[in-house]
Amino acid sequence: MAGSSATQFPAQEPAGSQAGRGRGRFYITTPIYYPNDRLHIGHTYTTVAADALARYHRLRGDETWLLTGTDEHGQKIERAARQAGKEPLEYIDPIVEATRQLWQRLHISYDDFIRTTEPRHKARVQQIFQRLYDKGDIYKGVYEGLYCTACEAYYTEAELLDGGRCPVHETPVERLQEESYFFRLSRYAEPLLEHIERHPGFIQPPSRRNEVIAFIRQGLQDLSVSRTSFRWGIPVPFDPDHVIYVWIDALANYITALGWPDGELYRRFWPADVHLIGKDILRFHAIIWPALLMALGEPLPRCVYGHGWLLIDGGKIGKSRAGGQVIDPVQLIEKYGVDPVRYFLLREVPFGDDGSYSEEALVRRLNTDLANDLGNLAWRTTGMIQRFLDGRIPRPPAGASDGVLAAAARETAARVEQALDRFDLPAALQAIWDLIGRANKYIDEQAPWALRREGRQDRLEAVLYDVAETARVVGVLLSPFLVETPARLWTQLGLGPDYRPAGWQQGLEWGQLPAGARVVRDQPLFPRIELDEPAAREAGDGVTAAPAGPAVAAAAGTKPTPQAGTAAAAGPAGAGGGAAPAGQVTIEEFGRIELRTARVIHAEKHPRADRLLRLEVDLGGERRQIVAGIAAHYRPEELVGKTIVVVANLKPAVIRGVESQGMVLAAEDGQGLALLTTDRPIGEGSRIR
Repeated sequence: MAGSSATQFPAQEPAGSQAGRGRGRFYITTPIYYPNDRLHIGHTYTTVAADALARYHRLRGDETWLLTGTDEHGQKIERAARQAGKEPLEYIDPIVEATRQLWQRLHISYDDFIRTTEPRHKARVQQIFQRLYDKGDIYKGVYEGLYCTACEAYYTEAELLDGGRCPVHETPVERLQEESYFFRLSRYAEPLLEHIERHPGFIQPPSRRNEVIAFIRQGLQDLSVSRTSFRWGIPVPFDPDHVIYVWIDALANYITALGWPDGELYRRFWPADVHLIGKDILRFHAIIWPALLMALGEPLPRCVYGHGWLLIDGGKIGKSRAGGQVIDPVQLIEKYGVDPVRYFLLREVPFGDDGSYSEEALVRRLNTDLANDLGNLAWRTTGMIQRFLDGRIPRPPAGASDGVLAAAARETAARVEQALDRFDLPAALQAIWDLIGRANKYIDEQAPWALRREGRQDRLEAVLYDVAETARVVGVLLSPFLVETPARLWTQLGLGPDYRPAGWQQGLEWGQLPAGARVVRDQPLFPRIELDEPAAREAGDGVTAAPAGPAVAAAAGTKPTPQAGTAAAAGPAGAGGGAAPAGQVTIEEFGRIELRTARVIHAEKHPRADRLLRLEVDLGGERRQIVAGIAAHYRPEELVGKTIVVVANLKPAVIRGVESQGMVLAAEDGQGLALLTTDRPIGEGSRIR
């Protein structure tokens, strides 16, 4: 046990991005992915997360380097290529190209893409192996053990699942015996523990740190680092019958890509600020890789962050796992767009824990967070500016603002920075959505429509400016996470398609929205999506005045179905089509229905149906048309000026040739029908909770 080696290791800076930002540089890596098949949504999560952190540090002004790539050697690829009747490189080239194309689709801003089959990598890996051998940290021996080809790793009997199956892939292992070179991993157990103790942020989150410490304390065995059972790999420089195994070949990419040992990039960026990895490869990165660096006399990375998995039905998403479930990110991007996919991934995996994937969960995030919250803020704000201020950003008089939103924006920026400094992407997004929610609530509190009626022009302009400026700041805060939405948001606010903040701090300075800029209302940022979208229908045949029952929806985008005891003709998703399901609903299901107040500004009989009325309603700066089956109960003139309750996120439908863009809520007791309203005046578009 060469414990004295600890004195030879370079001193480490504190782990975490604060250290990286302090020196003005930030180096982040993803794992390099194994191209035996196309990548799935789990790989996508890791890379999108790394990209968000890299984008954040670039905005902060740090010199940033994001590395990703592919791990292209090994027995698994050699076998797959042979089965396909191809040479290994011929087999993997199309898969690597598909990986590059996927990262391009997701706007991954990597600075380098390393392939382990590149000459620059192979030569440096051989140099590393030779140096470790010359130092005495690599020796020759014979290895026998239980081997998983998918992992390219040996396991003990105690580590296997029932039936002798791999604990990661749940596939049978093989018993192998072969001559091998070994790395003296056991020599570095104590130095590793000392390093982890001195640097609490070295392994994150804390649960992963505890796992690594426990594993090291069980005792480390020397590690087999060469193979003779296959040929697809980098030859050992002094013994070409052996190929260098994955522990050195793949892990070394983090420094070979920088030009180790004396390349300019290596001098500038090493040690890495964070290796972002899945928890299943934590031990390789938190034990083997640091030990190799110690043996080389190189600094250790500041942080190894092992994130959780995306799970389906409690199981890990994977392309190798027995019965594994593979979600193709390309199909999701084509169906929902790049930003909804990026947002879902970054929001759904909790800090340090596993997250759950389902397409329904993705759609729910899109509809509630992106469409209802962010999209609604932009749509309401630009609508009121267009209606009340001739479409131009106002210049509020000095002292007219109450400063509420400016203070909220400053507080949010601090929360986002603190969260990203500890790599907690969901917490950063939650802070941003809290600001979006505060801005939407501020609109309801200040009621610009009432300010307009009361002639309080200065206050009206101050409120609308502050809300619009908050939306601009939200675009800056979202820039690390979403790649298309910020520019679309800024365009709607009148800043033009070429607007980009000069940097993080500059972009967050309050008051940059120029007075006189003309807002653009082309289309909502995010249209709502129905998971199982029904075919478009014309619901004109036999439309009744209202469904029967004690509480009903008086108008919908589809033909209502009478059913006693139901609350609405639309189901919990607001999809419009049939009665609400019997029994109870969850709070999540109820939360998908967006109920808002609306003021009726015009009403008339439907041109093609005596029992229908055509209403024009104001939802707080947004005017909509709704067809309601209430002509037997209300005359058009009775409705004008009335505040009613509508389902605002119902899919539009054509009813007897007239498009209906919502649903009016009403109650019926068998004797008559009454529209739902509020017990005191409240602003148009107010959300009902």
